[in-house]
Amino acid sequence: MENIKVLSVGGSIVAPDAVDKTFLVSFRQAILEYLDGDAGRKLVFVVGGGGPARAYQKAYREIVKNPNSNSQDWIGIMATRLNGELLKGVFADECSDPVVTDPTSIKTFKGRILVAAGWKPGFSTDNDSVLLAENIGADTVINLSNIKKVYSADPKLDPKAVPLDNISWAEMRKLVGDIWIPGVNVPFDPVATKRASELNLTVITAAGNDIENMKHILSGDDFEGTTIGPE
Repeated sequence: MENIKVLSVGGSIVAPDAVDKTFLVSFRQAILEYLDGDAGRKLVFVVGGGGPARAYQKAYREIVKNPNSNSQDWIGIMATRLNGELLKGVFADECSDPVVTDPTSIKTFKGRILVAAGWKPGFSTDNDSVLLAENIGADTVINLSNIKKVYSADPKLDPKAVPLDNISWAEMRKLVGDIWIPGVNVPFDPVATKRASELNLTVITAAGNDIENMKHILSGDDFEGTTIGPE
C-alpha cells in the first residue's frame, strides 16, 4: 500500500543565498534512508525560491519605478523551478517524472519521489503543496522552512509572542490574514491557509535544516514543531 507524504521544502533551506550543498547531502541521505525503510513509501517535494527569488525580486523593485505583483511573482516562480530542477537531479534515481509546474494536473507519479515547483502568480509554493496533497489524497503536509515553530504573533514586532505546539486553522487565518503579497514572510501562505482549512488538512511546520527532527516527523515520532489543523 502506498504511503505518500508531501514535503514543502523552503527555498530558504535549499538556497538561502547560494545553494546549501551541506544541507542537500544530509537531506538526500535521510530521505533515501526513509524510502528504503518501506517499499510503499513515496514523497512529493514542493520547493520554494529562496535567496535567488528574493535577490531577483529586490533587483526588479529597485529598477522599475512602479513594480507590479504579477511580475514579482513570476520572478519568484522561476527561482522555484531552478531549485526544483536541482532537487530532481539530486534524487535522479528515485525521480523519473519531470518537475511539476501545475499541481492540479497530478494524481499519480511513477517514481518514489516527485518534485514540484511554482505554478502561477497569486500565491506561494505553500499553496501548491496543499493542492498537490488534495489531488494525490495526502492528508498531511510537512512544511520545512527556516523557522522551528509558528509564533502567536510576529516575534519581531511583539516581544510577548510565544512559540506554539498546536494552532487551529481559524487562529492561523487570523495570524496570516487573507491577502498574498509576493515575498511576504509568514509561517504559511494566506491563500494556502484558506484552502488547507477548507480541506481540513494537517500541516506540520518545522525547521527544515534539523535533519534528525525531520526524520522523527516522517516516522511519526515526537518532534519539535507546530501542528496546524482543524479545531
